[in-house]
Parts: sequence; structure tokens; C-alpha cells
Amino acid sequence: MNAEEIKELSFEEALTQLENIVRELESGRIKLDDAVNAYEKAVALKQLCENKLKAAQLKIEKIEIAPDGTINTTDFPIPEA
Repeated sequence: MNAEEIKELSFEEALTQLENIVRELESGRIKLDDAVNAYEKAVALKQLCENKLKAAQLKIEKIEIAPDGTINTTDFPIPEA
């Protein structure tokens, strides 16, 4: 899977692949060259997941209900990295 194919994955697909790679690497039954390639793919998948999460956070608004019952929205606070 190349970088362009990774970019087309949904968050859930990328996360599933990332979890599978981590399990494979943790098993210790993977050859060194394959482990390096898997690690590089995992880094790309992790970055994709982080970017998709940040984009989702930017779209979310915090809904607040005032004591008088009026509804207001404010930008969702994005935690500092």
C-alpha cells in the first residue's frame, strides 16, 4: 500500500490497519525488513488518524445551555499538543 492509498482510507480503516501492524510487531515473529516496512506504514497511518481527528475537532461546536434556557454554540477547545 502506497502513500496515496493510505490517504484514501477512512479513519476506522486506518486505525484497524494500525492496530494490526502493532500486534504483528509486538508478536516478534516478523522479519527485520518486514518490520521496518510495517513500522513505516504504521507511522503514515498514525499521521492520517491524527489529521482526521484534528479535522473532526475543528468541525465540532460545543453546545451550551444558558440558565435562561437559551442555546449558544462556541468553538470546541482544541487541546495543546
